[in-house]
Amino acid sequence: MTHTARRAAVLGHPVGHSKSPLLHRAAYEYLGFRCTYDAVDVPEEHAAAFAAALREDNPADPQWAGLSVTMPLKAALLPAMDRLTPMASALGVLNTVTFEYTDDGVQLTGHNTDVAGIVRALQHAGSRPRPRIAVLGAGGTACAAVAAAGQLDAAEVRVYARSFRKSADGTAGVEAAGSRTGTPVALHPWEEAAAACAAADVVISTLPPRAADSLADAVAAQTGDRTGSVLLDVAYDPWPSRIAQAWDEAGGRIVPGQEMLLYQAVEQVRLFTGDKFRDEAAVINVMCDAVGAPRR
Repeated sequence: MTHTARRAAVLGHPVGHSKSPLLHRAAYEYLGFRCTYDAVDVPEEHAAAFAAALREDNPADPQWAGLSVTMPLKAALLPAMDRLTPMASALGVLNTVTFEYTDDGVQLTGHNTDVAGIVRALQHAGSRPRPRIAVLGAGGTACAAVAAAGQLDAAEVRVYARSFRKSADGTAGVEAAGSRTGTPVALHPWEEAAAACAAADVVISTLPPRAADSLADAVAAQTGDRTGSVLLDVAYDPWPSRIAQAWDEAGGRIVPGQEMLLYQAVEQVRLFTGDKFRDEAAVINVMCDAVGAPRR
């Protein structure tokens, strides 16, 4: 007997603040897709065991529709995958897992929809053509930001961080992600980040909540017209962040991380629901309603 209802979840640590359950549940209800969606706290050291448990599902009685993955598991779950999409492989991070149930067992595929989320959030904000982009941070989301910058045909991409995580070949992870996606990247020390905020057309902060607070005073002190410049702060709790508030007061446009979350979640819903997915615009609007965001 096949389960009538499926299961989905967002994994992370901590994960209680996530708005993904609100977004996904609203979309599933609209689509008539019978699937639960929960937040599951999984510390990084438990990632392998959790992935192994997923394979205990009976292929004749499938349960899981998909998983959303947030920090600190975006790289930790890579070794547990049977397959990676080209983007997830190029970036070395995933944020989505889909399931295929076969006679041979459960097959897990890792995807990265963060790139689409960043691209669509910035397009919706009306960023300039061929923007000069500064990325704050050098973790997994920064790798996605670098790939997104390439898709936006950025004139230049500069990454600012206190330290740079090394990939297997000894290069910085964000630099390797740029190389694999055809996006040239320049690495800069964190001390130059404030000046970068003044010069860039688009700033993408991939830092955890409050980690960019130290730049807020520098942004507030900057002179010059910031009209047309865009800040995407992927952190959305608390909102507005200090740097977003300073950017707004300086005349620039701010894009909350909730925008990125929305657009990457749309792609996850598309993957999880399959042929039940229809009318993207309507799905986006019910998801916006669920988190109190303006309809598109």
